[in-house]
Amino acid sequence: MIERDEVLHVARLARLKLSEEEVERLGRELSAVLEHVAKIGEVATADVPPTAHVALARAPLRADEQGESLPREEALAAAPAREGEFFLVPSPQA
Repeated sequence: MIERDEVLHVARLARLKLSEEEVERLGRELSAVLEHVAKIGEVATADVPPTAHVALARAPLRADEQGESLPREEALAAAPAREGEFFLVPSPQA
């Protein structure tokens, strides 16, 4: 089990003020977490290649092909506000 001093050290690092009851409870909880981590460390992973994701599925992507653009006037027609050839957006509030 994790020692009382170690719990207090972690609490100081996290700037937590703990009651005696919380120190005891967190000691048990941290010990349980460390036991689980130790079990995970026992898993044989030497032949497992490193991965970024657990699923090997890839997002289907379409080819990036050049196409016709929406005419400027048609795009600006849907704008709630415009200034000349540009969309007009409200300025950010400071």
